[in-house]
Amino acid sequence: MVKNDWREALKNFFEDLSILEESKKETVQNFHQFCEFIAEPAFETLNQEFKQYGIKSQFQRSKGKAISFKINFSKSKVDNFTYIIRLPENSFKLKLKLVVRGRRSKKSQIEEREMPFMENVDPDDILKLSQEELIKDVIEKYKNFNYDALV
Repeated sequence: MVKNDWREALKNFFEDLSILEESKKETVQNFHQFCEFIAEPAFETLNQEFKQYGIKSQFQRSKGKAISFKINFSKSKVDNFTYIIRLPENSFKLKLKLVVRGRRSKKSQIEEREMPFMENVDPDDILKLSQEELIKDVIEKYKNFNYDALV
């Protein structure tokens, strides 16, 4: 039995690799579901609301591993703030990153910060988020960025 211990260890190693690869595929699928059923509808709702204030906004998915919501300055084509939810490379669970980009004025440089996406939400609960929770987070980050720019 001792002679076959290394064979068992090798077998377990390959099984673990297979499980990790399957988890990575599942995580990408879960991210797509998050985008389709939570983020895109939430961003569309926000888009409609911003129009009422004369502010153009838009959202887009990029490379299948990120979704962003961009807000322009009022009555301008210059982007003021971008909220990007990113799935890190080789993720095996939905531990997402948030990138916040913005400029304080139409002519200033873009500033960028990366942070955990909704760090109080467990990765296993990301697909349980409501559109309203995501909308509130976007508004909170947008508000804080603009308040910081004014002070």
